[in-house]
Amino acid sequence: MDLKTALNKLFSMKQMGVKLGLENIYKLLSHLGNPQNNLKVFHIAGSNGKGSTAAFLSSMLIESGYKTGLYTSPHLVKFNERIRINGIEISDEYIADFVSDLEDYIDREEPTFFEITTALAFKYFADNNLNYCVIETGLGGRLDATNTLIPLASLITSISLEHTRILGDTLEKIAFEKGGIIKANVPVFIGKMPEQARVTLSNLAAESDSPFFDTTLIFQRDGDKARIKLDCTDVNLYSTPLVGNFQYYNLTLAAMALDKKIGISGKEVLDGIRNVHKNSGIQGRFEIHNAEPLVLFDAAHNDEGITATLENLDKLIKPGMKKNLIFGAMADKDLDKITKLLTGNFDQYYITTINFERAADIPTLEKSFAACGINPSTMTEPHVFIQKFINEGKNEALVVMGSIYILGDIKEKLLRKKDLTF
Repeated sequence: MDLKTALNKLFSMKQMGVKLGLENIYKLLSHLGNPQNNLKVFHIAGSNGKGSTAAFLSSMLIESGYKTGLYTSPHLVKFNERIRINGIEISDEYIADFVSDLEDYIDREEPTFFEITTALAFKYFADNNLNYCVIETGLGGRLDATNTLIPLASLITSISLEHTRILGDTLEKIAFEKGGIIKANVPVFIGKMPEQARVTLSNLAAESDSPFFDTTLIFQRDGDKARIKLDCTDVNLYSTPLVGNFQYYNLTLAAMALDKKIGISGKEVLDGIRNVHKNSGIQGRFEIHNAEPLVLFDAAHNDEGITATLENLDKLIKPGMKKNLIFGAMADKDLDKITKLLTGNFDQYYITTINFERAADIPTLEKSFAACGINPSTMTEPHVFIQKFINEGKNEALVVMGSIYILGDIKEKLLRKKDLTF
């Protein structure tokens, strides 16, 4: 079986949808010899900031000299992005061989796409004798396929209203689901979040006899300087390669977990932050795709993430510059709330979608924007528009925001069409 056939097989399992529950993934992992039991893991859940925190944490581990696995989702352009060791993507051959060996099991048991992908990551990491792994949850935490291991530490980045039809319609309910990754006697580290979510997680940690650490207590801002007060040393920062003030909380969360659990030096923290792109391959988080004219990609997909992005956008774009937005989202988001947040922040609005069962279609997006008095233009080929925008070089800014699935589709087409001329 070659890679194309293997990926076609994998993606065909998306028709199984999201199946919350652990019975099927435990069965699959048992079939593979329970590779998750041989991993030393930092497990990350949260509404926003999971990918950035995972990137910072894995980069700090790499700079500390550890052979480190990183499992994140979804991928932006290429499936292999999801699974990395020391920044290097999983090979095509390993993916193809894994799916080929598992083909009869897949046909018989019908595990979901995410269950197979999670099992693939665990098996790959176990086969490569890693020092540590950084594992990001997919959806939620308690019933997520990654929640089949006993980690060294559980990290919960933030809590906000998302996937309310699945995870619950209050911050407390969502915190309970995300807090499902908390294990007995395993330390818990949390980022900046609403008080009611913090209390819920604190109570869950207490019930599990798990040490509880609030990273906001060790983070300080002093003008342009940020300070992290670790056990080993104070770390002073003036910027971060992942743009946005919220990234300071994500990197503090990563640094504190490592500081408390295995020990880390200030230099290793700083080197990990500095080299986060090289070590993790992270994309789509306030990512400057083009500097002049400015084209920014950001996977903000709920009210908390969009609010943070808009706050940082004001600091990046020159006063008086025309601001354009291309937006697309998944249908399970609170689109009415999101469009209200976007209203008044851009001069021109464009909407787009992709051929994906969870994606919000154009009429749905139009309805939400119309409720805010906005008549957006529909864009069927955003990658063509973006390349033309760059080539024309106008003194304007273009923000591509929303679901990471849509950002990935656009970036893939941009890469394929990078030689387009207009």
